[in-house]
Amino acid sequence: MRFIDEYRDARRVGPYVEAIRRAVSRPWSIMEVCGGQTHAIVRFGLDELLPPEISLLHGPGCPVCVTPIELIDRALEIASRREVTFCSFGDMLRVPGSSDDLFAVKSRGGDVRVVYSPLDALALAERLPDREVVFFAVGFETTAPANAMAVFEARRRGVRNFSLLVSHVLVPPAMEVILRAPDRRVDGFLAAGHVCTVMGVDAYRPLAAVHRVPIVVTGFEPIDILQGILLCVRQLEEGRAEVENQYARSVREAGNEAAQRMIREVFEVVPRTWRGIGPIARSGLGLRAPYADHDAERRWAPSGDVEPRASDQGSGRRAPSGDPEPRAAIPCKSGLVLQGIIKPPDCPAFGARCTPETPLGATMVSAEGACAAYYRYRRADPPCDSR
Repeated sequence: MRFIDEYRDARRVGPYVEAIRRAVSRPWSIMEVCGGQTHAIVRFGLDELLPPEISLLHGPGCPVCVTPIELIDRALEIASRREVTFCSFGDMLRVPGSSDDLFAVKSRGGDVRVVYSPLDALALAERLPDREVVFFAVGFETTAPANAMAVFEARRRGVRNFSLLVSHVLVPPAMEVILRAPDRRVDGFLAAGHVCTVMGVDAYRPLAAVHRVPIVVTGFEPIDILQGILLCVRQLEEGRAEVENQYARSVREAGNEAAQRMIREVFEVVPRTWRGIGPIARSGLGLRAPYADHDAERRWAPSGDVEPRASDQGSGRRAPSGDPEPRAAIPCKSGLVLQGIIKPPDCPAFGARCTPETPLGATMVSAEGACAAYYRYRRADPPCDSR
């Protein structure tokens, strides 16, 4: 299959690994900012092929994983209402809130449905005019255009019983927080290619210039990732800090301008709290005032304040706000995994108390989570279908 098979060609792997080996002269830490890249690295053992000088760090590249627990609890509250049909992608149904998940709401009789597109949820709202249909809009910039289009069409068609519970987050502000951390370990980034397909590369240039860090926009197959690492290592060794585009077959410098216009029409930049990291200014999207009637968070005010669960906050690490996070009540370190400070096997709960069947943190729930990747591909007894 064109653009897949050739990027998984084992015969091409060795020369890239050797080129990286020849290029590197000192230790470097490179962070990938995409859960899909993390899974490819772990699945194909790319990190194990690299010279010991190269350390790969796994960043907060899973939007499901960084959805704050307060918003999960809000979703549970709304989904429990008798008049609501709550729609979501499947990977959100098992993300734990303070005490429950959406599967538990469904088991108690809540009308919780898995859909494949926000436009499917909009069509459902048109078929069920007596129900309130809510779509859980989670994602990076990648999924924002489709969610924006759904709200735009709902307003245009006069579908008043359709709304979004929005948890969109933006990648560059999270990278900024990681770069400003006093214990920063990141020397270079592999940026998420699908985000740049929509948004282009301009937002990364100030980060590269201010923090003197190479940023390489990278795809998701083994050869993509090795090419991205090689480009990043060459910049580091040469003392350069530029934005390069390895994923040129999909990413244009300006991105998808039509998609960007739709995002700007429906959404505005707002603060967001990232699960396991904390509040980050101007790091999310929220519905603009003209579309407020389709905002589920405004339509149903919360019944009460929800306190964050300590297990998703890391272990004593300070959030970007400067407030110390509470120490974990149970030994789940998913917050530290999300920040690239530890890897999943370093968490005492990994593979024991925390599994995909009994997840303690969102990084084990989501298909893009780093803990799920390590559980599937790096256990001593991996499942048969993971080989």
